[in-house]
Amino acid sequence: MYRLDNIEYLYGLAIIPALILVHVLNRLWRRKALKKLGDIEMISLMMPSVSYGKPTLRFILFLIAIIFLIFGLVNPQIGSKLEEMKREGSDIVICLDVSNSMKAEDFKPNRLSKAKQSIEKLIDKLSNDRIGIIVFAGEAYVQLPITTDYAAAKLFLENVDCDAVPMQGTVISSAIELAEKSFGTEEGKNKAIIIISDGESHDDHAIAAAREASEKNIVVHTIGIGSPDGVPIPVYKNKMQTGFRKDKDGNTVVTKLNEGALEEIASAGNGVYIRATQGEIGLLALQNRINKMEKKTFDAKVYTDYEDRFQIFIAVSLFFLITESILTERKSKWWAKMFKTKE
Repeated sequence: MYRLDNIEYLYGLAIIPALILVHVLNRLWRRKALKKLGDIEMISLMMPSVSYGKPTLRFILFLIAIIFLIFGLVNPQIGSKLEEMKREGSDIVICLDVSNSMKAEDFKPNRLSKAKQSIEKLIDKLSNDRIGIIVFAGEAYVQLPITTDYAAAKLFLENVDCDAVPMQGTVISSAIELAEKSFGTEEGKNKAIIIISDGESHDDHAIAAAREASEKNIVVHTIGIGSPDGVPIPVYKNKMQTGFRKDKDGNTVVTKLNEGALEEIASAGNGVYIRATQGEIGLLALQNRINKMEKKTFDAKVYTDYEDRFQIFIAVSLFFLITESILTERKSKWWAKMFKTKE
């Protein structure tokens, strides 16, 4: 397990393109200045000991040194001591709709991407709660088993897209039933299912599945993401939009938010329905409700000690800086032999 102690220093990498630009402009200016003195080839013959390639090599070494220096300031740390600790929290399973309708762009950049961004923000705010992720369309699959490893949760979330489930549709009942199994058989009022979907073409068993989960003290919340007025689903090829999805008759498919269905599912699951907005889809509001739920004590393996690794990066940075400083801009016999065709 690793972490970055001072992650804000990564913004320092923005200086790299600026340095490259300055270097290129400086080389162009020097070449232009030499041209004013006469023919460049003639000038080269008059100064046979001057290398025109070494300044670029020195600059590359300097850039590498700066990059390692920045990572040294960030201070990557490696977990060195893993301990099993008692924690109190709730179990949350997020069921994310990945049907094709989630590609609609009434939320920017699209419904699915907006939902993923909000889930990531929720993960950042979790401390002791466990989280799991289920993706569903025509079928449901466990994307991430319930865990306290929030770094893994973000990693698995990145890989979620509309191709994650081969069978299309919106079978919410399958997602609820799979989430119910993910909690295990332990009793307690500390379990919550959050369904994020446009609710379109849902199956008839979703309400019954939510009611059954509620009878087992599992709360089912729903978040509706999409426009009730309906929007077409864009089709992309090589990141270029080629048109909109059409049905078998050639008509453009329009996807609408089905609020009624999602409200009924939440009501049957003893939860709440929230309609997503462009600013926040509603996950943080649900977290406040979940924080008020009964907490469960569970064992979790966590890293309690971390060892700094900034020394390695600083040492490498110093090596390249020293190498750059002792490298002269004069030709050496070795350099001339290696690059005689270029200089």
